[in-house]
Amino acid sequence: MTLILRGTTYYLKRRVPSRYQGVETRPWLVISLKTDSRLEAEAKAAAVWDQTCQGWEARLKGQADDALVRFEAARDLAQAHGFRFAKAPQVARQPLDEILDRVDAARGPGGNLLKADAVAVLGLTDPPAITVSEALNIFWVLTEERTHGKDTNQLRIWRNQRKRAVTNFIDIAGDIPLASITRDHMLDFRQWWWERIRDEGMTANSANKDISALVNILRTVNEMKRLRVDLPVGKLAFSEGEQNTRLPFSNDWIRTVLLKPGVLDGLNDQARDILLALINTGCRPAEIAGLRPHHILLGHKVPHISIEPDGRTLKTVYSRRKIPLLGVSLNAMRRHPEGFPRYQVSGSLSAVVNKFLRENDLMETPAHSMYGLRHSFEDRMLAAGVDERIRADLMGHKLQRERYGVGAPLETSAAIISQVALSYDAPDAHASSY
Repeated sequence: MTLILRGTTYYLKRRVPSRYQGVETRPWLVISLKTDSRLEAEAKAAAVWDQTCQGWEARLKGQADDALVRFEAARDLAQAHGFRFAKAPQVARQPLDEILDRVDAARGPGGNLLKADAVAVLGLTDPPAITVSEALNIFWVLTEERTHGKDTNQLRIWRNQRKRAVTNFIDIAGDIPLASITRDHMLDFRQWWWERIRDEGMTANSANKDISALVNILRTVNEMKRLRVDLPVGKLAFSEGEQNTRLPFSNDWIRTVLLKPGVLDGLNDQARDILLALINTGCRPAEIAGLRPHHILLGHKVPHISIEPDGRTLKTVYSRRKIPLLGVSLNAMRRHPEGFPRYQVSGSLSAVVNKFLRENDLMETPAHSMYGLRHSFEDRMLAAGVDERIRADLMGHKLQRERYGVGAPLETSAAIISQVALSYDAPDAHASSY
């Protein structure tokens, strides 16, 4: 990098790298650093050269076949010239001095306008017509950080929810460009969901999740790709009213029906013991299914499991916890000290267990599901007068006040759970099938 002094002004002189010879006709570049100070010129030279290279990179990018890449290149080239990219009508509304500065920036060595530079600084290009399905493909790339740490099953669920939302919208409105989405399209989508709620028994919660997923995809692509499309996506959610909560199984039902010897023999052994592990831990089914061998500490003074973000993500930051094992849950985990590989990355656990319970009249009501065992555990702790902090820690819930300290030790938690843990009414020998 060479500095030369012409009169009282320093210039940067440097050979154009071969990489850029297709977008820069001059073999050498001489750029004014606009200073008569050698020290200031030395300080400015590297930044000026970097900005020049950014402009060349943008010109190279502008030769791509992909319309989105070319649009991004125009935006980058405008920035390299020191201007914020704006469409031509917006440029025309700027003060005359800025418009003239933009025109000057687009001139080449001979004073003629350079096409790529003029397109960039004068806003002579429109955002590409990205369709809704194309937006989904772009969304996957833009949001890699959101799926970091998710296991295969969590990733499948996350992606399928968004695929489903896009498919539903396309079925209603077509695979149209983002810039063509109107308020009518969004209201038609909302109406379609209302008819499913009204006629098919779908919930407002399901509709809102679908609408929210679609809106998030559209907004993310629009914002991160700087398309500046005015998306008409506000105020679409349904009022959810009273939420349908998962009903807890009664203690009598668990004892006399679910823990009746042999009643669960028709389930495969891993699904059966996950169900039994839920009874005295209050875990989410996926938390038990996702346990790795080093999360199952049966040889500890207090046998327990450790719910960790290891090979997967947890539902919330509060979900990370240690839970003592007692009663039927301890027996179940002793039979599976290596965990439950069949369901670690499979999303079929709930479907398998719930289908079995329904087909064998083991659901307390038609509204029950396996997840209700988690709520039963919490209800038993509440009835036993267990402190709110300990309940929240064991359930992996957010505490509705400031959380101090590290919480109760395992010995204390085990003593508390022993008050509410359920076991077989019959001796272990009688319950040997479990």
